Amino acid sequence: MNKLLDRIACDPKICSGKPCIKGTRIPVHIILDLLAAGEDIQGIKRAYPNISDEDIRSCLNYASFLADEEAGIAV
Repeated sequence: MNKLLDRIACDPKICSGKPCIKGTRIPVHIILDLLAAGEDIQGIKRAYPNISDEDIRSCLNYASFLADEEAGIAV
């Protein structure tokens, strides 16, 4: 498995089990939503100073991993 994916954790006791940046309560989808809305990495790090560039790349990598899964959602 990709090393970046090691930075993502799913724990039923944290954020209802949604994937989060490991060691935080920041869900992956929040970072992805910010990126999709046009926020840059520096802006995200200002809003969430305890995460790194690698954490943000991990969120993108996680989304890529899910998009590559066989079973998807028709849009």
